[in-house]
Amino acid sequence: MSLEAHPFHSPDKLVDWASLTPDKIEADIEAALVEGQAEIDAICEVSPEDATFENTFLALEAAGETLGRAWGRIEHLTSVKDSEALRDAHRIMLPKVTEYSSRIPLNAKLWAALKSFAEKPAASELEGVQKRFFEETMADFRQAGADLPADKKERLEALNKELAGKTKSFSDNVLDSTNAYELLIEDESRLSGLPDSAKAAARQSAKSKDLGTDEKPVWRFTLQAPSFFPVLKYADDAALRKEIYEETSLIGAKDKWDNTQLIREILKLRQEKAELLGKTNFADQVLQRRMAKSGGKALAFVEDLHDKAKPFFDKDFEELESFVAEQTGQPKDRLELADLSYWSEKLRQSKYDFDEEELRPYFPIDGVLSGMFRIAERIFGLRIQDHEGPENSWHADVKLYDLFDASGELLGYFYADWHPREDKRGGAWMNFLDTGVPQEDGSRTPHVGLITGNMTEPVDGKPALLLHNEVETVFHEFGHLLHHLLGRVDIKSLNGVNVAWDFVELPSQIMENWCWNRESLNEFAKHYETGEPIPDELFEKMVAARNFQSASFTMRQLSLGKMDLEMHLNPERYLEGDMDETIREALTGYTAECKTLPRPIVRRFGHLFSDPVGYAAAYYSYKWAEVLDADAFTRFEKEGIFNEETGRAFRECVLSKGNSEDPAKLFHDFMGREPDANALLVRSGLA
Repeated sequence: MSLEAHPFHSPDKLVDWASLTPDKIEADIEAALVEGQAEIDAICEVSPEDATFENTFLALEAAGETLGRAWGRIEHLTSVKDSEALRDAHRIMLPKVTEYSSRIPLNAKLWAALKSFAEKPAASELEGVQKRFFEETMADFRQAGADLPADKKERLEALNKELAGKTKSFSDNVLDSTNAYELLIEDESRLSGLPDSAKAAARQSAKSKDLGTDEKPVWRFTLQAPSFFPVLKYADDAALRKEIYEETSLIGAKDKWDNTQLIREILKLRQEKAELLGKTNFADQVLQRRMAKSGGKALAFVEDLHDKAKPFFDKDFEELESFVAEQTGQPKDRLELADLSYWSEKLRQSKYDFDEEELRPYFPIDGVLSGMFRIAERIFGLRIQDHEGPENSWHADVKLYDLFDASGELLGYFYADWHPREDKRGGAWMNFLDTGVPQEDGSRTPHVGLITGNMTEPVDGKPALLLHNEVETVFHEFGHLLHHLLGRVDIKSLNGVNVAWDFVELPSQIMENWCWNRESLNEFAKHYETGEPIPDELFEKMVAARNFQSASFTMRQLSLGKMDLEMHLNPERYLEGDMDETIREALTGYTAECKTLPRPIVRRFGHLFSDPVGYAAAYYSYKWAEVLDADAFTRFEKEGIFNEETGRAFRECVLSKGNSEDPAKLFHDFMGREPDANALLVRSGLA
């Protein structure tokens, strides 16, 4: 099969991205589907007496590798280089790929072949990673419906196909409605209060659309977070804040992009799927093999944290209302939703004499990245460098790096794509493009991964100067990346981030801790012009303000986890009537009372509805993993945040192990005990 004819099939670790064009997708995926099915059929033909671990389970692991590689590249491009041609090709092939994937655990002959080996004495003699893979595969098949009768399997296939299509439509609606809006400001007085960095970015955005002149400038605002968030936080013009707030709340919620009906259809399909698989609801179906084990236990976790945070949350909001009354000279009253960020920032500046914008000059993105790399090199025993070779990626802004072990072994490559584009979805994420495997000589082929975000862009000839929370996001995604690139698991599907979703955030969230320590900040927080570190006085203000309204931020995350679980534990409540009102009722006690009712985020909440599974019934896992990371970091605090032995232990016990062992055991191996939930409350100032 010619790789020139099928560029998406290329086994090259560093593929020629320019060759991956939409017109090649249909032929490449059709060919990969044929190849993958032939590999599955070969396993089906293995007789019971001839069944071995190698010709059943390991053969299944290798089956469809070309398809996985090609489809992974296509899915990635839909996130970073969207176009009509790409969407059309993806839309045509998505049902076929979904059908292929969902049929694997429903293939009676394949399941019989796997069970043929499972019933042999050799199966009980498996050890280590092979035993884990055997057990996980059997559980995967059962959880996916392998034991269902034929008619139910057929219905399950149809459900999976429908879910794939509807969740893709949800995601497209969010992107399209985000890009459909722009606000043009010609009167500079309306921008009072905005930081110079935000004004410069808005001016640059207008220039990119050939709007305005030097004599008659125009400022352009969009629904990309680096554009709209400074308006909500700093703009003195209440009408401007209100318009931007209203438009952000309408992403995926109006006109032809309204996701209401899609959400209902997705919930209905997920519930039917869960019942078909013998579960009461989708939350129980999804969580049965994760750390929480069930939707009820996940909800209990959320509600327990809520009860502990609620008194602090109420105190936060009462303080904010009193502050606004004092500043405006008006009687104490409920606040407008569009004004919360603005007055919260004013209160923070009043209490701590601290403005986040003061930190920007110390966080030029290249300095942040090089410092982050040095920290990882020091802690985990690595070496990271720019990749030497021809420029080859999906966009000119993308950079490619090599990651080595301190011994000189090449562990992997990774791409970094940090700034917003109209053809790129919002948010920040990590993904893997290829997983390395052991070779006969004891070496491994390198892994390939990527980290992506929508950070502040360079403006007016200055480098991209990040907010501190953007720095945290960079460290967060890099933690996910290290989980993949430092994986040493012999079986690909057990490597790296292929772990329970309430454990997957531990490596990412623990990395954020290095954004708060003076010693680690000195590695990368340097003024972009003078090279000076953050002054002690500014650092002390930053740390003092760290837990400002921490209960409010905690409650925000808990409210999202609660909404997610309620919708998947009790979907029937959301299929008719006023969805927003039903959500607001479910979140009683999780949100503050304002002058107007909040419009829930649900119609633009890609975590829940842009993937057949994604973070559905699992958004709580961010908080669950925060418990793990806050606790795990206490070991670094005791032994030294740059302690090489501690870093190597975390690399060995957690980062290298992927899903080769139970996550609870991996945590115990590193800490020597069970998690202590109090560590999170202490760090957040809630205990």
